[in-house]
Amino acid sequence: MSDREISKSGVTRRGALAGGIATAAAASLPAAIPALAQGTGPIRIGSTLALTGPLAQTGILHKIVGDIFIDQANKSGGLLGRKVEWVLLDDQSKPDVTRTLYERLLTVDKVDLLIGPYATGSILSAMGVAQRYNKILVHHTFGIPSLAKYDMHIPAWPIGFNPEKTVTNRVMDMLGNKVKTVAVVTSKFPSVHFLTVGARPVFKERGIQEVLFLEFEFGAKDFGPIAARVKDANPDLLFMGAIGLEGNQLLEALEKLNWTPRNHFYTYPTPGPLALSPMGKDALSFTAYEDLPPLNKAPGAAEFGKLFTDAAKAANNPYPFVETQTAASYSAWQILFHAAKETNSLDDRKMADFLKKNGAPTIIGKVRFDGPNNYGEDMMRIKQVQNQKWVIVYPDEFKTPGSQLIIK
Repeated sequence: MSDREISKSGVTRRGALAGGIATAAAASLPAAIPALAQGTGPIRIGSTLALTGPLAQTGILHKIVGDIFIDQANKSGGLLGRKVEWVLLDDQSKPDVTRTLYERLLTVDKVDLLIGPYATGSILSAMGVAQRYNKILVHHTFGIPSLAKYDMHIPAWPIGFNPEKTVTNRVMDMLGNKVKTVAVVTSKFPSVHFLTVGARPVFKERGIQEVLFLEFEFGAKDFGPIAARVKDANPDLLFMGAIGLEGNQLLEALEKLNWTPRNHFYTYPTPGPLALSPMGKDALSFTAYEDLPPLNKAPGAAEFGKLFTDAAKAANNPYPFVETQTAASYSAWQILFHAAKETNSLDDRKMADFLKKNGAPTIIGKVRFDGPNNYGEDMMRIKQVQNQKWVIVYPDEFKTPGSQLIIK
């Protein structure tokens, strides 16, 4: 697929239409407002996604969300009284391509606003372009908060400023004293590597013995040697820095060795393949949102869940449920629209300053941007695969009714 614009009907040269959700948190989708002085034509919002390449299975989920959001927003009056167009380009899972395409969006396609791509490397590239042109950049799934130094970046991913500590401590608080040894295996993909390597001091502080530490190149295909080392180490916990299908690839290699992890955690897996794999049974990960009570009781959440499930099934997605990736994507759109509505403006500085001061309501909860590098608190929960579906198992106030943490 080329870098041409993407629409629901395929690849077109212009005018990608996208989506939104009517009624999802009242602040997120504005009612019709008289057109402002900025113009009366469509508001054009530009972005890229990993629609091809190794991150495409997750990138395509973000496209489904955007298609839903803008379609429903337009049905409810658009933004600031104007229709909205999503100019979407394929960055091919490559940060250098992402950088070039965001330049194009601003200089050639003349978009009014930006929204971020998927994955940390690409988001960082987009952030650099946004900074050069003084544009607000609302984004999702950025995993290294210390690198996000641009004052008009707005992170919809509520991971806090020190996720390598807060997320890992939450996992270990949940597991208690039942885990004595850990094998740490990590991709060198930047955000994955950051979080996983940062977890090692937490294990040490808690007296957990590290019996194996291995790194592999992002895009690796042969997981046989890694699987052999994991089996030999025989840890109580396999803590894997994985993105996309890497967790599945390691589990498939372990299956060939007739060895199954007792307890296993993955950082950024593509949700469906891991949940649906027989080897993914009891797998753990972290999440901001799953389409399950009590979280899906938020205004608009149930409608969004139905719309996403219908669209995902139509796209033959094997796991057609809203989860942390798609919820973060949806929240980014909510945040961007909320800022425009509340400031009655498309002025990037006004929108950014408003969000940093006030935060924004989303289906995840109210996301704040008043901490270091515009990050608020860590709002992550822990989920587990049970009966081929992700359920939330920790902390207790967010636990899916009827679920029970499984530790071996």
